[in-house]
Amino acid sequence: MQAMVPEAYNNARKDWDTYFMDIAYMAATRSRCPRRHVGAVLVQGKKLLGTAYNGAPMGVADCSEDGCMIVEEYELQVEDGAERMIKKQRCIRTIHAEQNLLLFTDRIDREGSTVYVTDQPCWTCANMLANSGVKEIVYHRVYHKDSEKVEALMDVKGIVFRQLTPYEPPAQASRNVVS
Repeated sequence: MQAMVPEAYNNARKDWDTYFMDIAYMAATRSRCPRRHVGAVLVQGKKLLGTAYNGAPMGVADCSEDGCMIVEEYELQVEDGAERMIKKQRCIRTIHAEQNLLLFTDRIDREGSTVYVTDQPCWTCANMLANSGVKEIVYHRVYHKDSEKVEALMDVKGIVFRQLTPYEPPAQASRNVVS
C-alpha cells in the first residue's frame, strides 16, 4: 500500500543555499533588537555546525528591556575626490550575529567552512570573519554603510563573498525592523 503524500512534499527540495539561509532567517527571529534582526549559521560541507543571532550578552538586559544604547560616530568618506564626514549611529548593547557565531563555535570546525548570514557583515564582523578560517560568506541583504570596504577585504583575503539572490525569506521569519 502506497502512503498518501501531501502535494507540497512532491515538489523538488530546496537547494542548499536556500535551506541554510532559511535557517539563518529563523535564527534571526530569536533577536529582540528593535532595530535589526540578524541571524547567522556555520556550515561545513552540508553539516550545520552552529546558529546565532544578534542580541545583548547572556544575562544582560537587552534593547527591548532597557532601550538601545546608541552612539554616534563619524566616518570620512571620499566621493569623486571630495572628502566629507558621514554621521553613523549604532547600538553598542548588541553583539552581532556573526560575532556570536564565532564565540560559540570552534576554530577547528570553522576551517574551510561557509557562513550564511541574513545581512552583509559590517566592517568589524567582516574583519573577524576574515581571521576565522571561513572560506565563504553568503548573505542576503546588503549593508550599504560598509559594502565596498567589506568586499575589498574579502577579495584580498580570498574569501568567496556573495549575495544570495534571488531569495525570499520564509514567511514565518518576517518581522518588522528598522532599515
